[in-house]
Amino acid sequence: MAQFFTRERFGRLQILAGVLLALFLAQALLVVREEIRTTDGPSDSEQVRLTAGWRQMQGRGIAGAPYPDRPGALLLPVSRDAKGFDTEHSPLLPLITAAPMLLLPDQALDSGFSPYWRWLVRIPFLACGVLLGASLWYVSRRLCGNTGGFIALIGYCFSPSMIQAAAVWHSEPEIFAAWGAFGAVFTAIAVAHTLYARREVVLWNRRRIVLLGIALAISVGSQFSMIALVPLALGLMLYVAPIRRAAAAVIWMAACWVALVFVFAAYFFHPHVFWQAMRHASFWGATWRSFAVPAVYGHVAAQISRGCPALIFLLPCGLAVYVVWPRTRYFGNTAALLVAALLVALGIAHPHVAGAGFLLASIPFLLIFVSGIAADLLETPYRPLVGVCLSGLLGAYILWTLTALWRALSG
Repeated sequence: MAQFFTRERFGRLQILAGVLLALFLAQALLVVREEIRTTDGPSDSEQVRLTAGWRQMQGRGIAGAPYPDRPGALLLPVSRDAKGFDTEHSPLLPLITAAPMLLLPDQALDSGFSPYWRWLVRIPFLACGVLLGASLWYVSRRLCGNTGGFIALIGYCFSPSMIQAAAVWHSEPEIFAAWGAFGAVFTAIAVAHTLYARREVVLWNRRRIVLLGIALAISVGSQFSMIALVPLALGLMLYVAPIRRAAAAVIWMAACWVALVFVFAAYFFHPHVFWQAMRHASFWGATWRSFAVPAVYGHVAAQISRGCPALIFLLPCGLAVYVVWPRTRYFGNTAALLVAALLVALGIAHPHVAGAGFLLASIPFLLIFVSGIAADLLETPYRPLVGVCLSGLLGAYILWTLTALWRALSG
């Protein structure tokens, strides 16, 4: 145990990262507190998820497969077809929403106690927001060094969209899909790197296979159209380990089976219901007509800038440096940029419900890209100038986010 609590694992850098994540959580908690204080009950979307998940845990059907309500009887339009099947989501999100309610006695579920139990249903999403931030810091620090890791983490911890997503404030809970997408991409890359050691493929990588399978299950279970990440994961693995592509394919297939089992578990292992739900699921709802609509690009740009206002300056500068300076075109930067570009393209192609999930999932990858470029620039003779510009920009970004949050909570 003493070997676990070492300076390498729990030093000043880890403490500073923990402080930033605590600030992120504090901002999200303030948003949740204000919503609970100013509203009488859960939002329509939250009520649908909570009711469907609670029914499933009580053995009264599977959430969204199909919804038991008559057409038009739900509190809001949901992604359902004529037979009542949820075409965009598995029961994962309703179950996650309702699971904390098991801690309360039945009488506490009355609407009069909603100011108390409404905190419980936000805990999984708040925890997911913190875990995604910790994952981002861990990956970006490995790819870009300590400085790049903290640039990415600061961009995340004061992101209005990430705070809103973690608090599930006037938004759908896309935070789980974003976390699953991030985990799937970088777990696939990490698994592929281990293949350079000549070991038994499946048994040696069994933990990483399970981790990759869970990440894929979280992303696809939260949003069916995230299945686009499955072939992306294979492509990254084949690229990273070209000398052991057969082994990479075996690991990928094993992880897909693990993901399938976990998604099947969300249906409580009812094969007939699961099969019917998969038949009605919309795994590819893209429409390429969106690329011909100029207004869509403005909406996407607004969503990304809202995800991290600092990207308004950092992203164009980072792209310019990436094009001009060959040193920045290494795998870490390039992979993050390409994955972010793919997610943004899928967000454009899905202008309705699923598009917001893709755009939110692109923010951590964009943060890794710009932090990698910034870390490279800080190693040049222009370090003092770059450092002053970055410090001023990030300071203004933090001040802007805190000011906007104060106005939102007080107005």
